[in-house]
Amino acid sequence: MLVNLGLAGYILTSQSQASNQPTHPSTGVPAPQAFKYTSVPIPSSVSFAGEKVPLQDPEVRERLEQELVQTAYRHSRTIMNYKRAGRWFPQIVPILKKNNIPEDFKYIAVVESNLLNLISRVGATGFWQFMRATGKQYKLEVNKEVDERYHRLKATEAACRYLNDAHGIFGNWALVAASYNRGMGGIRSNVNRQKVASYYDLFLNAETAKYVIRAVAVKLIFENPQSYGFHIPAQQRYQPIDYRKVTVTESIPDLVDFAIKQGISYKILKVHNPWLRSKTLTIKKTGATYTILIPKGAKSNEPFRQEDIPKIRL
Repeated sequence: MLVNLGLAGYILTSQSQASNQPTHPSTGVPAPQAFKYTSVPIPSSVSFAGEKVPLQDPEVRERLEQELVQTAYRHSRTIMNYKRAGRWFPQIVPILKKNNIPEDFKYIAVVESNLLNLISRVGATGFWQFMRATGKQYKLEVNKEVDERYHRLKATEAACRYLNDAHGIFGNWALVAASYNRGMGGIRSNVNRQKVASYYDLFLNAETAKYVIRAVAVKLIFENPQSYGFHIPAQQRYQPIDYRKVTVTESIPDLVDFAIKQGISYKILKVHNPWLRSKTLTIKKTGATYTILIPKGAKSNEPFRQEDIPKIRL
């Protein structure tokens, strides 16, 4: 009875406050005020990696609009990606430029991993989503102790090597980007079979067909966030972390002890060096070294004392 009275009171209040508000055709209950969902703006001219996107093609334009709508209305993911970009773009863009890769390829990293160290359902790993064999092919160390697919900067270097190899084949950055999803062999096969030289003219599998277009959508939103409803102050974006670098020239038998000697917790060590995949680090080659990053000012919250560990009976 209380529920019914409460609902009746709500209806009366709603009716008195919103006499001009649309009502439900069956119940006469006023429709609640709601957000106004709209489509998204598409600029008259769009480019990726210095190459124009052919918006005069209705199919391409609709694909871009679909990716823009989906990216703009996935609010939580897009907000977090935009904030993470504040930390990682300043670090990966210089690597792209050094290797003569267009800056727009930073958006491929967003599409690949949301700027996180992820593992896909097929085993692609890290910031740039390398498969194990491909990572090794492009000079990343991958073993039980070290997996440099998780090393964001080294993985960016490896991605640049791949992208330059692909550009040597295709001579076209949109096809290069597509090959990062489909593989060089897959894109080359489609180009030869369909006898076209543009990514936008290829009939592709669904994932690759939207892959480059999605990167273009991310670019448009990140470069004009307020136009797409994102009002995130600069100070709320994550900033690059200032590290001190520790060069390791000898094997470390216990990374927990190593972390404690550095004045930090094992958690801090692993979070900032996710490429360390074990509790040990072995120098396997004469003269080899590793660089471990320690956030400046980071330290354990409390000093460790053996007597503080509760005694648990098993």
